[in-house]
Amino acid sequence: MLTVDVADARVSGLCVVVLHGYAMKPEDLMPFARSMGVPGRYCFPRGPFDAELGGFAWWPVDEAARGAALAHGPRDLSQEHPAQREKARTALASLLQEASSQGAGRLVLAGFSQGGMLACDTLLHEDVHVDALALFSSSRIALDEWQARRHRLAGLPALVAHGKADVDLAFAAGRALHDWLVEAGAAARWAPFEGGHEMPLAVWRGFRRFLREISAPSTPFWGPPAAPCK
Repeated sequence: MLTVDVADARVSGLCVVVLHGYAMKPEDLMPFARSMGVPGRYCFPRGPFDAELGGFAWWPVDEAARGAALAHGPRDLSQEHPAQREKARTALASLLQEASSQGAGRLVLAGFSQGGMLACDTLLHEDVHVDALALFSSSRIALDEWQARRHRLAGLPALVAHGKADVDLAFAAGRALHDWLVEAGAAARWAPFEGGHEMPLAVWRGFRRFLREISAPSTPFWGPPAAPCK
């Protein structure tokens, strides 16, 4: 796992775990840690599987099946039950438990695409706690399993961002993810943006506002919502 300390992480008491997407590497997201300008420790775990397209994955993806599905348009994966995701889920739970035991003040879990799916899946299945959740260009998975566990997310501050022109995971899937979190009782904020399957500057700015609110005890997250990412 790669880590980046911004300013004095020990003083800030903020730990942010960021999960990369499919066919990506932790190094792809590391440069954004310092650009956040929010003091804390930023952790970038690596997926346990090699992706067919290069980089890493949190669970294997059949590229032929993926290509066939994309031929019909952007996907909603809510009915999918990815095989072997338990391995990544267990590893992530161990990492989060270690961060908590080491005295991380406020723990934020964030994930892009497949990383976002793993983040939410882990919170629902494993005995772990975080103070906030951020999901970028993601989707629900194994919805039947999630439904039975959704009470675990009650009261959790969450940020959900999704591009209106996403050709991989449908914009409607991102909106459905946000709405489902709200129904589960999470304090979820919706941040649509003009763009595709990506994390543009506008999204990072929204994430920075989110982290500042989470790291400032005097500023309740569930106050007036921030403007949508543009």
